[in-house]
Amino acid sequence: MIFPRLQGKNRTAAQLVLVALTMLGLSFAAVPFYDWFCRVTGYGGTPAVAAAAPDVILDRTVKVRFDASVEQGMPWVFKPVVRSMDIRIGETGLAFYEAHNPTDRPIAGTASFNVFPDTTGGYFTKIACFCFTEQVLQPGETVQMPVTFFVDPAMMDDPDARFVREITLSYTFHETPLPEDQAALQQPAAADATAVN
Repeated sequence: MIFPRLQGKNRTAAQLVLVALTMLGLSFAAVPFYDWFCRVTGYGGTPAVAAAAPDVILDRTVKVRFDASVEQGMPWVFKPVVRSMDIRIGETGLAFYEAHNPTDRPIAGTASFNVFPDTTGGYFTKIACFCFTEQVLQPGETVQMPVTFFVDPAMMDDPDARFVREITLSYTFHETPLPEDQAALQQPAAADATAVN
């Protein structure tokens, strides 16, 4: 018995508290575990990551569509440079997304991503991507950010994915707090502006 000295209602209350604390702990562990699971398996349309493309390039092509959005309140203008491209399965592709900060302040952002249909998530593989790191755009700055990818030939062995002819790669940028070095640069400018007034 977990609580041998407690009797009746006290024991039940203590066990319920223990269950609640266990569930709370598991809820915090669930997010990183789910993220790891999706990256490893491609579940939920999460693309895989690799150091290089495979040596095998098939004659079959697939159309890759590029989608871009920003979360509500994120002031950036964010779009793909090219809306789609046809690529052979196994071939390395290079696409660019463009981000613009129309504000008068530096803004940091991180991109979340997804692949549709979900069955292709484990086969759409990124070699390099702007989504791996936080991006900081200065006031008025516009940048083009590359993503290097390939579609794994193993997709042809998957009965659920082998007939897919189009894959959509979607990114959503979310505003994040500025890194400390960037935030520190903002403090003196704000102090100088108030001193002038």
